Amino acid sequence: MSIKLWAHRARKRAREVNMNDLRLNTTVRVASETTEIVRGQEDKFLGQFEPIVRTHSIELDMSPVERIDAAGIAALIRLYCDAVQAGRCFTILNPKPHVLEIMAIVGIDRLLMTATADCARGTALGMELSAA
Repeated sequence: MSIKLWAHRARKRAREVNMNDLRLNTTVRVASETTEIVRGQEDKFLGQFEPIVRTHSIELDMSPVERIDAAGIAALIRLYCDAVQAGRCFTILNPKPHVLEIMAIVGIDRLLMTATADCARGTALGMELSAA
């Protein structure tokens, strides 16, 4: 499935999220403990963060991560999808230039790096809060 199609489906599912859950949502800032998110290590990475994204919004500090490959990108997308399905936000912070470049090539840099500001405004995942 293409990234654009996946993002469209994620936004569509996100519109169904109960906004009250989003307002009460707490955000947890966590740091990656690994320097590489590559094939063979993605399961450990997912195991560390999947339980958290289902109960909390996550700001993942990626500053220790020096390498990422397709498996690592897929892991980030999976975490984002899990967060969306749970009505939470998932964003990354402080990626190294090389990691950011890889994310930009794939097209997920804007998706994963703007979610914090959107969550703070109550417009996370393409949703708008009503003035009422």
